[in-house]
Amino acid sequence: MINTDIFTITHKDKKTSARIGILQTKKGKVETPFFMPVATRGSVKTLTSEELKQMKVPAVISNALILYLREGSIIANKFGGIGKFMNYNGINFTDSGGFQMYSPSIYLKSTKEGVFFRNPLNGEKILMTPEKNMELQLKISSEVAMCLDSMPMYHNTTKTQIEDAVNKTSLWAKRCKTHHDTLQKNLSKSKRQLLFGIIQGGIYSDLRETSTKEIINLDFDGYSIGGFGLGETIQEEFKIVKQVKSLLPENKPVYLMGIGNPVEILKGIELGVDIFDSRMPTQNARRGTLFTSEGKLRILREACKFDKGPIDKNCKCFVCKNYSRAFIRYQLIHDEFTGKKLATYHNIYYLTKLIETAKEKIKQGKFHELQKEVEEKYKG
Repeated sequence: MINTDIFTITHKDKKTSARIGILQTKKGKVETPFFMPVATRGSVKTLTSEELKQMKVPAVISNALILYLREGSIIANKFGGIGKFMNYNGINFTDSGGFQMYSPSIYLKSTKEGVFFRNPLNGEKILMTPEKNMELQLKISSEVAMCLDSMPMYHNTTKTQIEDAVNKTSLWAKRCKTHHDTLQKNLSKSKRQLLFGIIQGGIYSDLRETSTKEIINLDFDGYSIGGFGLGETIQEEFKIVKQVKSLLPENKPVYLMGIGNPVEILKGIELGVDIFDSRMPTQNARRGTLFTSEGKLRILREACKFDKGPIDKNCKCFVCKNYSRAFIRYQLIHDEFTGKKLATYHNIYYLTKLIETAKEKIKQGKFHELQKEVEEKYKG
């Protein structure tokens, strides 16, 4: 057993680097690995907090920038934190919003000082500094906050641009850590918001090594691997994850950002990743792409038009117990909220149960068997 004040590894797989751990936060403990649905404004689209509890979803991640733009940070603060505001008993993470700040629709420029963007609601020019971002996330009072980082958002990004992003990310991380520590210096460890540093560098091994070492030197509570989604292949992605993991300390939690595909989640777990998030499972569900024990189901296809069967005959969620593929397809085709809700519920339930099963297999020494089975079902 590897034990620190914040993270304890309780089980390790014999054949892979997969592991089970306990992350200690000011709100309580959460077992890793886990997947976080995206709750941008404090809610997972179409789902209530009660439904997340029913599914035993252990954590969600919200967007500090988006909450800030619509006074959500102020309101959450009045409630004593985002968890109380959304009536959620799980763990709340917040992202800095750095990804959104580089959106072409609001992005103005980025300097060593921070990110300049235009508020789309009123046209106001805003400078988001690392210090302001830490104050914002503390006001929201999530259990885990992310550093402000720099991530180029465009395909065909040059290595020079990514190197610049690495340099800014390291500079901002140091400022985030310093200010975050100062703001919480009078709090006991049990009441502190945790802070994760983010590693950038694209598909370039040398930049990833530089970023990883610079972020490790700042001694964060955990480490996030960011910067994917720029057109890299899965092989390129996990080559980098494996490299970064080999450099990170064993006793800190590792978060692979933006990953929500069953095969990729299990691959991440195989390499020792503890935390995942993505908007893809909920977004794809609303568009008719569902996860099942037999692989991916595109429910909008004509073959499901009169199908009386459930989304997944092996699933025990309330959707699969009560609704047919034909009904859900019909609702989605006609853009009905009910169809989006049922599809979303199922996808989040599936991923939550998949990771629960993965943890059982790790304990039994059979994780690799599960991984191979799921990979086979999701081929193509």
